[in-house]
Amino acid sequence: MRVCVLGGGINGFSCAVCTLEHFKIKGENVEVIVISEKFTPDTTGDGSAGLWGPYLLGDTPAVKVHQWSKGMHEFLENLWISEDAGEAGVCLTPVIRVTTTDTPQADFWKDIVYGFNHLTQSQLDELNKNRAKKFKSGLQFITFTSEPRKLLPYLMKRFQSQGGRILKQKIENIDKFMKSADYDVVINCVGLGALNMLNDKNMYPIRGQVSRVKAPWMYYVLLDDSDDGNYIIPNALTVVLGGTHQENNFNTSVCSKDKKFIIEGCKQIIPALSQAQHLYDWVGLRPGRASVRLELERFGEKLVIHNYGHGGSGVTLAWGCAQDVLNILESALTISKLKSKL
Repeated sequence: MRVCVLGGGINGFSCAVCTLEHFKIKGENVEVIVISEKFTPDTTGDGSAGLWGPYLLGDTPAVKVHQWSKGMHEFLENLWISEDAGEAGVCLTPVIRVTTTDTPQADFWKDIVYGFNHLTQSQLDELNKNRAKKFKSGLQFITFTSEPRKLLPYLMKRFQSQGGRILKQKIENIDKFMKSADYDVVINCVGLGALNMLNDKNMYPIRGQVSRVKAPWMYYVLLDDSDDGNYIIPNALTVVLGGTHQENNFNTSVCSKDKKFIIEGCKQIIPALSQAQHLYDWVGLRPGRASVRLELERFGEKLVIHNYGHGGSGVTLAWGCAQDVLNILESALTISKLKSKL
């Protein structure tokens, strides 16, 4: 069986590794190739902090977001207790999520993380010192960060060590590709590329701008879930300050107004960040969609499994979605074998 994965980001390589290793373990003959216009360190994911943290994604059922998020959390946990943790950039991290709104924070994922609790009023009072706009509620727990700048090279290395191949190529149109490509299965993880490659009008960019600073004293994550909130996420060598969530904005240049909002907003939450050394700014376009598309489509005898539209939750959902892709593929192959016997 020849399998092609379109997309060199975190979801593409999660699907590639998950699929290749599964069939290798079963002793089945399989070839897997990843085709993408861009690979690490030039993917959108490379600029993200890699914090595991589920959000409701449009019309995507919460039960599916929970399933996919749990699959990734278990994958990261297995990495964290292995000798590969450092290479893969996986760290266990305390997290505080707060909000200035009266709307209850979503916590459908609380059974997945470690030590989940609601913040007490005294804890909120401490955070609200010298703040004009007060936090009204908050959550605290422990979870993982997995920096894509480390996780992606790790997954690529793991994939290639099992015989996986990589090809740098831009695919303009899915129909033309399927007619000419000699693959039995195509796993489509092109993210925002689906807007043009598949003419998927449900896709839209979500512009994200962040600043990275040097602040080695920051050892926990703080997220403001309010619509106009900021976030502070430590990585191994830098701290990510964010951020923006601007839908239908294709601008990939750094905006000085956004930078001011990010820096000043984060300093209001953690005043010590005033002493942090600014390193650089980054802008990326997240693949927004009304709902995640994870489904099977047939092109004659060929199978296409779509897996894109993860918004800003690409890292959070990656391995769980890859497991779902594999389940869909296994079911389709079983049906094909039964039909051939008939």
